[in-house]
Amino acid sequence: MDSKVLDIIVIDDHPVVLQGFSFMLQGIPGIRLVGTFTDADAGLAYIGQEAVDIVLLDINMPGKNGIDACSEIQRRNPACRVIAISNINEHSIIQRMLQAGASGYLLKNADRDEVVDAIHQVVSGGTGLSKNVREIIDSVRSGDFPVITRREKEVLHWLAQGLSSAEIGEKIFISPLTVESHRRNLLQKFKATNVAALIHDAMEMKYI
Repeated sequence: MDSKVLDIIVIDDHPVVLQGFSFMLQGIPGIRLVGTFTDADAGLAYIGQEAVDIVLLDINMPGKNGIDACSEIQRRNPACRVIAISNINEHSIIQRMLQAGASGYLLKNADRDEVVDAIHQVVSGGTGLSKNVREIIDSVRSGDFPVITRREKEVLHWLAQGLSSAEIGEKIFISPLTVESHRRNLLQKFKATNVAALIHDAMEMKYI
């Protein structure tokens, strides 16, 4: 694959992102952007008709999400490499995308050099990760887990049971506002954007 020009498409529901990648990839030797698509189904239809080497694929999109689309691309054309492009920096989502068959994962704030390097890494059979993503993965692998208090662990336990802040407060005899404060601290410590991601990561790290 690395002996010829690489045909690349970008799938993202935000036109400004498509424009940004179109500008970023123009004029790079050995790389040819052949299409941009605002939804996964349109991109998949194109892949079904044309040879594509690399797909830069968003995760959060209306309709089919990037994780499902990645799995489908790998089923249809295992030779086609997928690199996720996302604003999501949660380890659990990065892991799910890689498990779905993605060969790389870039945050959308990655610069041109990071994007091109990721493409070359993937073509060479490696994993193309932006610097921030690699740091997230390495921190989990190295055991750099969040340090939480006994009370935060209690709140985490009851959040995993689906209880509201008021219900948790009744269980452990603190006010709902204090529960909310602990919840915010947990989200920050686990670098999670919502409670579902928090619980997933906490279970993955054996906190609950």
